[in-house]
This record gives sequence, structure tokens and C-alpha cells, in this order.
Amino acid sequence: MIDIKEINPNLLNAQYAVRGKIVQRAYELEREGKKIIYTNIGNPQALKQKPLTYVRQLLALTEYPDLINEPQTKRIFFKDVIEKAKNILGENPEGLGAYTQSEGMIFIRKAVAKFIENRDGIESDPSRIMLTDGASKGIQSAFTLLLNSPNSGFMIPIPQYPLYSATISLYGAKQINYYLDEEKHWELNELELETSIKDAKKNSIEPVAIVVINPGNPTGAVLSKENIKMIINFARKYNISILADEVYQENIYSDHHKFYSFARVMDEMKINDVTLFSFHSTSKGFLGECGHRGGYLEARNVSNDVYSQMIKLQTIGLCSNTAGQIVTYAMVNPPRKDEDSYETYIKEKNSILGDLKKKAEILGEELNKIKGMSLKFPYGAMYAFVKIDLPKDKSINRSDMSPKEIAEYESKRDFNYCLELLEETGICVVPGSGFGQKPHTYHFRMTFLPPMDEIKDLVKKLKKFHDSYLKKIE
Repeated sequence: MIDIKEINPNLLNAQYAVRGKIVQRAYELEREGKKIIYTNIGNPQALKQKPLTYVRQLLALTEYPDLINEPQTKRIFFKDVIEKAKNILGENPEGLGAYTQSEGMIFIRKAVAKFIENRDGIESDPSRIMLTDGASKGIQSAFTLLLNSPNSGFMIPIPQYPLYSATISLYGAKQINYYLDEEKHWELNELELETSIKDAKKNSIEPVAIVVINPGNPTGAVLSKENIKMIINFARKYNISILADEVYQENIYSDHHKFYSFARVMDEMKINDVTLFSFHSTSKGFLGECGHRGGYLEARNVSNDVYSQMIKLQTIGLCSNTAGQIVTYAMVNPPRKDEDSYETYIKEKNSILGDLKKKAEILGEELNKIKGMSLKFPYGAMYAFVKIDLPKDKSINRSDMSPKEIAEYESKRDFNYCLELLEETGICVVPGSGFGQKPHTYHFRMTFLPPMDEIKDLVKKLKKFHDSYLKKIE
């Protein structure tokens, strides 16, 4: 029988805090009868967000085409959805149970290209679009393509979404951290990028790409156009690719902020010598279709011979799941104003996004009132990255500790805080150390996806717990 010491060491080293030990403990407590408020992961429908009628009707008819001819269908389903389902089945007569072209159904890729053109006012090439199982698979494909030696380095933001650090560990690549500026609402700083890449090169690491998450996870920051321009120029200067994680592009909660895609800004700058991989997903935004695993990647400034290798990689996995492809189609091809389903679609969309904005505002206002707790208002995405002030432990002499020991000690402190929060209140959050944070700082990430009444109750519980926790350890 295989022993734990005999398995892939890269797998052993990979960590994914969003579903780590604290979440496993939450499952145990729930089985014992404790009420758990799961704010650890962006999983909207698990937290009572209703699916969009348009998406589910389209899925129902394409998964079970015989419904189209049933007499009651015209009474239950919108007319335009029935017609779209017929068109989909005409384009894909084999049905959703058959493999598709490896890159995904061509008519859906054309719809994605049209979506990008309408969003950004720029041209998009369907032959450079690939349908993927969520954004995650597309991101991992780009990592596989770009990883050309054991010293290949990927620049990732700190804090970051743990998919990136886990993938770097899994693939045996090198992680190059660059810290986001919390005091300036988590924006990217050019000096920090320069310092980060130069330090990596001094350590014989060969940078191949920079990852940018916009809007930010876990920070909720929304990048300005000027910040994006700076990043593009930086990538051009050092001849590295850009991986633009843009899955929260619909989640903007500030009238003073706007989503700008890297593709649009790069086109405006007339830059065509920086490779760009952009990612989008059906899991976030207002769809929240996490379980259907839909998404796409768009590649720009990639030669035919290089992109053919990406297609080959996708071919090895045959294709992305077909239901996810249909949900992606629904995301990029919503109802028009003159269609029957439009009114319901807009009502559901605005309700979801309006609710998220209100909950972001509640957290932004109320958490900052708690002594020893602070939050930069989440202008986007669906998370709050909360800073907590923990007093120095007088029993610990840091001068006797190595940097690694200090990091492990600090990681244990915010882990213990989050574990105790779970045990006492049932609130499940993720320690900041799971995303990365500046040394000597402590955070936790929580979603604001739970229903409004739970969010208000959650804030009260957080205040009571934090006050008692500080008194206990001071």
C-alpha cells in the first residue's frame, strides 16, 4: 500500500486555505448540530442566492430537448428561451451528452467574442477563445504553457487567491510575491513590482508572467485605468505575460469605480507585443453558477504555433463540460430588451447586485466601528479582507526566531483566531495567512454572500467575539 511519503511532494506542499482545516472543522461542528455561517468561499447559491430563471430554463431545454415539444412548455418557458434552445440544438445536434470541439462549441466562442467586442469596443478573435471548466482550468492551462523550467517564476499579488500559490506549488514553479498597498486601497505599486522582480532575478528565478486579479480577491479593490497601464508597461519592459483574472467584472459597488479590462486598455495603448491571457467565469458576477463550472479564456498576442500547444493541452482533457458551456453562452448572450425573458432577467440581476452592494456597505461601515478591526471598503468582488489588531505576545521573543519561524508563528496566530471564532460563533472565515499578508499583520477573509439578516447578525457576533478575544489574550 502506498505511503504518504511516496506521493508527489508538490501535492503535499500545495495548500488551498479556502477549504482548509477550519472549513473541515466547520463541517464537523455542523454534523454535531451547530449552526454554521459559511463565509469562507464565494459560492453564492450555497448561501441562498437563487439561480437566474433565464439560465435554468435554457439549461433545462438543452439538457432535455423533448421538453420543447410538450404542450405545457409554452406556458412555463419564455418564448425567446425556447427559440434559443432550438438554435443551440441546431448548432450542436449531438446534444449535451457528447464531447464538443476541444476549445468548445464554435458558436459559443463566437458569442464570447461578440460579448468582448460589445463590452470593450475592440475586436476579438473566436479562434483565440477557449471554453473552460470555470476560470480555474483556464488559469492552470496558462501556467502549464508558460512553465518552461524549474526556475520559471510567476508574480502573484499578496494577498492572493490561493489557487495561484497552490498551482505554483503543484507544478513545481517559483512564486514571486508582490505586495498590494493596503493603505492605498490595495492598488499595485510600481516600485514594489520593480523590487519584487529584481529580487527574484538575484535569486536565479526567471519571471515568465504576472498575475493580476481585478476586481480583487480577497481585497475587493478595483484597479484604475492608469494602474492597468502601469502594469502593461511593466510586463512589456520585462518581457513577461499577463494573466488577468477578471471573474468579478460585474461586481462593482461604487459609483466612482469602473471595470476596465486589460484587453481594452492594451488595445487603447496600441500594444501588440505583450502576451495577455484573460479569464472569466460563470461562478461569480450575478450568475453564481459555481457548480456548472463554466468559463472562458481569451489569448491575445500569441502566435499560431504557441496557441496550437494550448489547444493540444485542452485536447488531452477532451473538452470542457457541455452544461458549463451553455451557462457561459447564457452569460455572454443575455436577453435583449425586446425579448420576453428580459424583464425577469433584469429584475433578478438588479436584485442580486443591489443586495450585494447593501451588504458590502454594511460590512464597510459596521466593521470599522469595532475597536481593533478595520476594513478597506470592498468596491468590487464579493469579499471583505478584514484587518485585525492582535497585541504582542509578551511570552515570545522574536529576536530569537528566524524569519521562517516568525512567519509560522504569525500564521498560527490568525489561524487560532479564526478557529476560535468558528467554535464560539459558528462563523466560518479564512485566515489572512491563507492568502498571504505583510509580515506582522493579521487579517481574515469573509464573503458578504449570506442573506441580509445573517450579515447583520454576523456583525454583532464578530464585535462580541473580538472584544472578548482581545481581553482574553491581553
